[in-house]
Amino acid sequence: MKVIAFPRKVQGSGASRRLRTAGQTPGIIYGGSAEPVNIALDHNALYHALKKEAFHSSILDVEIDGKGEKVLLRDFQMHAYKPLVLHIDFQRVDQNQKIHMKVPLHFTNAEIAPVVKLSGGVISHVLNELDISCLPKDLPEFIEVDLSNMQAGASLHVSDLKLPPGVVATNAKENPTIATATIPRGAKGDDAASSEEAKK
Repeated sequence: MKVIAFPRKVQGSGASRRLRTAGQTPGIIYGGSAEPVNIALDHNALYHALKKEAFHSSILDVEIDGKGEKVLLRDFQMHAYKPLVLHIDFQRVDQNQKIHMKVPLHFTNAEIAPVVKLSGGVISHVLNELDISCLPKDLPEFIEVDLSNMQAGASLHVSDLKLPPGVVATNAKENPTIATATIPRGAKGDDAASSEEAKK
């Protein structure tokens, strides 16, 4: 994703207020061997970009005065009650250094899982994102979680995921639960329903 930014030479709270009044958001790019750079971005474009999942979990191309920088979104501050981005932080990316990121989990095939299809059960998502470590070139926008084999009473853990090449879960040792499959009280699977019919 590409982001257009402008150099920001004047600093301070007063200058930041003037920027926001003019429809811009102050920000900073830091990290790597270069000095931090203060920047300003078009607020409306930034506000809409922040609504996109990929903006939070992808390497971004920031262009300043025609020069590009590879960065990651690291932090942003929103106004307490207005739809207003107050400040944004980007970190430079070194292609040879591993990065730590939270990437979203995309759950698939829940509708064909045995617990849902046969037992009228429910699959609950315990985690919606995963902490990973990888080189920038290996960074995935998301990680797919296949729920097609979920049985009643089963749990899916980080160790069950098929991670892309070069990607490591940073919390693999703890092996946290990602999803659980349960049957609500009163729900009956096909087998239970069939046996009830046979008794009649």
